[in-house]
Amino acid sequence: MRIGIIGLPQVGKTTLFNLLTEASASTGFGNKDKANIGVANVPDERIDYLAGIYNPKKTTYAQIEFVDLAGLGPNSNGRDTREFLTALQNVDAVVQVVRAFRSDIVPHFRGDIDAMRDLDLIQSELVLADLSLLETRLERLDKGRMKQTNVEVELALLDKCRTHLEQEQPLSQVEFTDEEADQLRQYTFYTAIPMLLAVNLDEEELVEGAYPRREELSSWAKARKIPVIPICGKLEEEIIGLPPADREPFLADLGLSESGIGRLAKAVYRHLDLVSYFTVGHDEVRAWTITAGMNARQAAGKIHSDIERGFIRAEVVGYEDFRALGSMTKAKEEGLCRLEGKEYIVQDGDIISFRFNV
Repeated sequence: MRIGIIGLPQVGKTTLFNLLTEASASTGFGNKDKANIGVANVPDERIDYLAGIYNPKKTTYAQIEFVDLAGLGPNSNGRDTREFLTALQNVDAVVQVVRAFRSDIVPHFRGDIDAMRDLDLIQSELVLADLSLLETRLERLDKGRMKQTNVEVELALLDKCRTHLEQEQPLSQVEFTDEEADQLRQYTFYTAIPMLLAVNLDEEELVEGAYPRREELSSWAKARKIPVIPICGKLEEEIIGLPPADREPFLADLGLSESGIGRLAKAVYRHLDLVSYFTVGHDEVRAWTITAGMNARQAAGKIHSDIERGFIRAEVVGYEDFRALGSMTKAKEEGLCRLEGKEYIVQDGDIISFRFNV
């Protein structure tokens, strides 16, 4: 999974990137010529427990790759914008960072702090990019330079998209039929990319849960079904630099029960409708991320196409059942280990062993 981190300059994008990936990328306006890229393990206490049971040679968590893009600001030019948009073509979701914290050391390039204004600036850029892409495609269709049999269907779909974009409604919030959704995948519409919103606060704002324009921003996000994740980027980045055993008390002082990557990963999984299943053994305990609703055969393909092609059965134990009994042997004795066919819908937390023949 690949997630882009976007926003204006000096809002805390790279600080968030460092917090999530435990990297040490340089922060500050104008010091980044190219995107920072890093990978973060998705914390999962279920993997921790299973690794404790099996003591495997290798433990593999689900992973998220983060791409920290240079901010679009007052000195951005056409090339900056093109590079920004090109980088967004290969992400599964975006996190837009907006700034609510005040700092004399890191002043906002516009002078004052206004999270809604900053949010709108980036969103308008994405809408304009989509309208430009859409108009180019419509011109080609109208002039007949692109010969295809379903021109009328495509024109109707693009006209529908234009109507919503002109109302500044992102395409991710538009209801499309299954047929329209399939056709829409041939385009790279930026507002169709699922989005999350990270609000970068100072310590006082995070603890109190209050910051300027909070209600307005929350209403905007709620109307679009966009998750809002409050962070205190700089302080949380410092906490993540501590030994793991020392982090919990500092997070608790901020009213947080888990790290930034834990909070963001959970929001991403909910927003993108993702679940995890596990494979276990003394060689490796591993988490596999799939889309909710995938059947057993499709889930097997995440491991290897040969397993999907030669699928016979899936041996399945629910994580909670396994934990209650403490071993696979006891789960089998209690009849909680079952054989499922290819159409079985994999559930979050399933522990699966695939039987296959190729």
